[in-house]
Amino acid sequence: MKPYVFRWIEWNLDHATKHGVAVAECEQVVRAGTYRRAGDGKYRAVGRGAGGRWLQVVFALTVDDEVFVIHSRPLTEIEKHRERRRKP
Repeated sequence: MKPYVFRWIEWNLDHATKHGVAVAECEQVVRAGTYRRAGDGKYRAVGRGAGGRWLQVVFALTVDDEVFVIHSRPLTEIEKHRERRRKP
């Protein structure tokens, strides 16, 4: 992907920060570039946010190739264990 431009509106700001994840953390995880397709035109990025905590960010790309974050949350203990095994 080329440089990321994020589209933030009231709706996705509310959804992205609902579980205590900051906007900057969402952007950091997506910019890390580790994401997979999640169906229905969505992608799931997993990575470390501020302080090294593991996060999941679900996003879609707009027609203008902007990143539109739909949801974010910290990973569960089981998910963190899986990610630690995948990444050194």
